[in-house]
Amino acid sequence: MHQRKAALAGAAHLEFVSGVVQLRPEDAMFDAMLRGWRAQQKSRGLRDETVEDRERLIRRFVEAANEHPWQWTPAHVDEWSLALTGEKRLAPATIRSYQGTVRLFSEFLIDGRYGWGPTCEDAFGTFPVAVRHEWNTIAHLNDYEGNPEAKPFAREQLQLLLDYADDQAERAVRAKRKGALAAHRDATLFKVIYGWGLRRTETSKLDLVDFGRNPQARQVGRYGTLNARYGKAKKGQPPRRRNVLSVMDWAVEAVADYVENVRPRFGSPTTLPCGSPSAEGACSPARSTTGPSPTSTPSGCRENSPRTRTSRT
Repeated sequence: MHQRKAALAGAAHLEFVSGVVQLRPEDAMFDAMLRGWRAQQKSRGLRDETVEDRERLIRRFVEAANEHPWQWTPAHVDEWSLALTGEKRLAPATIRSYQGTVRLFSEFLIDGRYGWGPTCEDAFGTFPVAVRHEWNTIAHLNDYEGNPEAKPFAREQLQLLLDYADDQAERAVRAKRKGALAAHRDATLFKVIYGWGLRRTETSKLDLVDFGRNPQARQVGRYGTLNARYGKAKKGQPPRRRNVLSVMDWAVEAVADYVENVRPRFGSPTTLPCGSPSAEGACSPARSTTGPSPTSTPSGCRENSPRTRTSRT
């Protein structure tokens, strides 16, 4: 009795046409595999960026192994991982992420529901096998795998950074230089990052409408809460939203001063979809003008901030 093939997104019979003579059959099969994997991931709602990054990594692995997926063995993963560790000196977390991508692609190919195994065997006399195992991949044993030299700002370092940013704005005003508004914007962005504990992407996507009132903090007016619309997303998923309460009065004062006295001078409409336009009227993320240490980060100091000066324009 003939068994009907399941029309799963990414199935071999949907991506690879059998019975047709290909000029480069190996390359045609590999491209069909990637198309199928892309369709399978898109059907799960993964973002284009995630899918494209994974595809580029698989192509790099094919180039490093010099073999197509139906010819891969665990030894290819061993050699590739050794090169990533010894030659490129990548971080263990990065290598494990790469190995995970290879595992996902390999599992897709050997999954019987998609039919890539029999398709490869009919075409080349061999089929894909699992190449990633516990004994040839980096285990995730520690919760934190970052650089041990990285540390949060001390209060004194943070004060120096914010004071320096304020000084840059004041110096530009006194010198009547063109960059005075941009310097004031950057100084305010540093305070926003710290005052509300935001990430870089969250900060660069801010709009004035993201601020709202908090009935429990009427003294800060319209800046009682901040709706971060571009929070860190789970892998392959859209950004997550989160609401952050305003707890630092000095940060609220800095934002209010910027919105009332500085932002209108950029000459941009109030509907500009960014809370911090650049001098050219485009959205611009916070950028560091200097820093006490390249391995220091303000993300670790989110409470009990020192009082910062208010820039004058």
